[in-house]
Amino acid sequence: MKIGGGVVNGASRATRHGRGISSLSACSSSFSSPEHISFIKNVAAAQPPQHLSHLLRLLKARGQSIISPGAKQGLIPLAIPLAKSSSGALTALLRWPTAPPGMEMPVVEIQKHGVWLLAKNVDQFIHRILVEEDANNSLEGIDKLFRAAGEAGEKLYKKGNFIKWKNSDIDVYLLRQVGLFPDVIERKVMHHFAKGDHVSALVTGEFYTKKEHFPGFARPFVFNAELLLRVGRNLEAKDAARGALKLPWWTLGCRYQEVAQIAHWEDKQIKYIKEKMTEEGKQEDLNKGKGPTQIALDEAAFLLDLASVEGTWDEYVERIAECYKEAGLHDVAAFVSYRE
Repeated sequence: MKIGGGVVNGASRATRHGRGISSLSACSSSFSSPEHISFIKNVAAAQPPQHLSHLLRLLKARGQSIISPGAKQGLIPLAIPLAKSSSGALTALLRWPTAPPGMEMPVVEIQKHGVWLLAKNVDQFIHRILVEEDANNSLEGIDKLFRAAGEAGEKLYKKGNFIKWKNSDIDVYLLRQVGLFPDVIERKVMHHFAKGDHVSALVTGEFYTKKEHFPGFARPFVFNAELLLRVGRNLEAKDAARGALKLPWWTLGCRYQEVAQIAHWEDKQIKYIKEKMTEEGKQEDLNKGKGPTQIALDEAAFLLDLASVEGTWDEYVERIAECYKEAGLHDVAAFVSYRE
């Protein structure tokens, strides 16, 4: 595993489950997203992001192909597909079964073994796209994207703001004016390394792992483990990798085996969760006072972890859906099992 390998292309297992749904006004633009909005409301049983239509128009203006939200075959079952680039990169929304605070429906890129976080929410992603296009000094390009983004673009970013800013570093602008992004933080760390400033690199790497920044995502801990390994702090790297593997494996941003190697666990965690899913393991949890609902949620999380190891999502979908039914999350179960 190479440090800095996460590029844009790349929760505790149970918190609250939100059901609130409100109507959205029809988009007045020539392009709208009734299919995606309807899918999120009626199948995913969630609140559609306010500016989802604007994001879809923006992605289309950038040359991506809008795809059906129900085209979930072969993908992690928590994804709501949005668009595909010419390189095959798939942008989607993540519908958590039980979302961590502040991460209700983040924008992600689908990978074989899970997801890479692109932005915590739709507005943040729109904002970033506009800033980066403005930084390219392409008047035609920014005008095209602003027309696509419509009122959302006008609300989130004023053309020329980056050019007027006192610092010409686009990454600094994004982090200070737009929000935190995994790839931007990782790039900042590598810049510190390139300048020989290992102290700043390590401080930034530790900042990356603060739980309030990317709740539910293991990637910051994976990157920090790589960072510590690089400077010879092997014991701390092992601890960081083990911390990553206590979070959903489909948020590692890489293959499970790469992180397990740093953690010196190999297949230990795989064996552990398989034991937890046996009748004996479930009975042990019951004896310890864990309720049936939590045991069912844990099993669903374990199954998602196992599916992520080889990216064999479809093999696990049916049982994952059954677990959510057992936990009383029937809407989530229907969403997980949905296929066109």
